Amino acid sequence: MTAPAILFDLDGTLVDSIDLLVQSMEYAFADRSRRPPVADWVAGIGTPLDTMLRSWAADEDDVRLLRGRYREHQMAHHDAMTRAYPGAVETVRALHAAGHPLGVVTSKLEFGARKSLKWIGVEDCFAAVVGIDATAKHKPEPEPVWYALDRLGGVPPERAVFIGDSTHDMRAGRAAGVVTAAALWGPFSRAQLEAAQPDHWLRSFDDVDAVVRTLATRFAMT
Repeated sequence: MTAPAILFDLDGTLVDSIDLLVQSMEYAFADRSRRPPVADWVAGIGTPLDTMLRSWAADEDDVRLLRGRYREHQMAHHDAMTRAYPGAVETVRALHAAGHPLGVVTSKLEFGARKSLKWIGVEDCFAAVVGIDATAKHKPEPEPVWYALDRLGGVPPERAVFIGDSTHDMRAGRAAGVVTAAALWGPFSRAQLEAAQPDHWLRSFDDVDAVVRTLATRFAMT
């Protein structure tokens, strides 16, 4: 196989939804004096929602209450506050047309992820959509990446690349043994991502094709 598999994170990578996630947090904690600072909340995006909420909740019942509020706001405002990053839709469609196995690995529920992919018009391009409900362990652990590769037909990790915007994505990819590519159009700077040691840097979706071609050439020689 010379066409590498391409895995994408969702929020901050394919879809610009960071403001929605922040506003959903603020809605969930609207009646609280103790609430997450926005910078801390953004830094945690990409890890499980309950893990993020648990740091600020009184107990597990409170986690469930906050989760319900959060998702209520998120679903109500999803369409108005979710849009594809420039070049995302065109890149995904081109990769799909070229025969690359495509997957999404996200810390959202699969239902919510599919809602976003359908909204921007690319759900049909992805043979695997791995949400937080698919595996017992989550990013930055490698299990969801491996699960996605299995769903794509058992793609070997060394024949895949994971494109994401956070250190959680890069660390999950490295732990899984796939090539990693850091998206610089999300909420994190290059300086913030450098600690996760991505293999490639992407300034925009225009850079994805060059990385994929490089990997395809390397795979063709092995």
